[in-house]
Amino acid sequence: MRIVKEQSAPAFVSSRKPTLNWPLLATHLAGWLPALNIAWAAWQGRLSINPIQDVTFGTGLPALIFLVATLAVTPAITLTGWNWLAPIRRWLGLYSFFYATTHFLIFAVVDYGLDLALIGEAIVEKRYVLAGAAALLIMLPLALTSTRGWQKRLGRDWKFLHRAVYAAGLLAVLHFVWLVKADIREPLLYGAAVVGLLLLRVPAVRRRLNEWRRGWQARGRATPSPPKPVAED
Repeated sequence: MRIVKEQSAPAFVSSRKPTLNWPLLATHLAGWLPALNIAWAAWQGRLSINPIQDVTFGTGLPALIFLVATLAVTPAITLTGWNWLAPIRRWLGLYSFFYATTHFLIFAVVDYGLDLALIGEAIVEKRYVLAGAAALLIMLPLALTSTRGWQKRLGRDWKFLHRAVYAAGLLAVLHFVWLVKADIREPLLYGAAVVGLLLLRVPAVRRRLNEWRRGWQARGRATPSPPKPVAED
């Protein structure tokens, strides 16, 4: 009688189902939400009599929000030790660049008809346009070099280059301040957030935060667990 041996599955085949990365999924959902909101408002006819202004503001503000969120990831990791936040930082930055680019294209193509002379004149004469264009130019190489491949190629220079994101954040806040002119409370809040996050990157402050986190974690491990209740007969 011929005996057929049962072949075992290759060692590299795993029966475990891949786990869903919920934080990254939430980041992508949040990233597309402003664009979907604009599209839905246009579909429902809920844009104002100046739809260009609506779309311009609807892309500019998310660009700033995602940029501030990008800056907040590293301090959050320092405070909590949650290294799983690191991949989210890249996507937040890319969404910020996406909305900033869309914001500029609406200005250059829709508003100014891609007239380079008029665009150059606006950049020179209107300081908020100059600040916004400068912020976008800084973000361009950061977006292009956001992959792991570029991180390996650039080595230590990669971190030095990506620290320029703080300059982009400050310029984006200036763009917002000079654009609204009158009530600058909202842009100043974003400015305070950028400055505060920049201060958290100061080596002495970051070292202190690391010490505080280690002490907090050590106290948590040293705390004895409460005794289990004894069941009564």
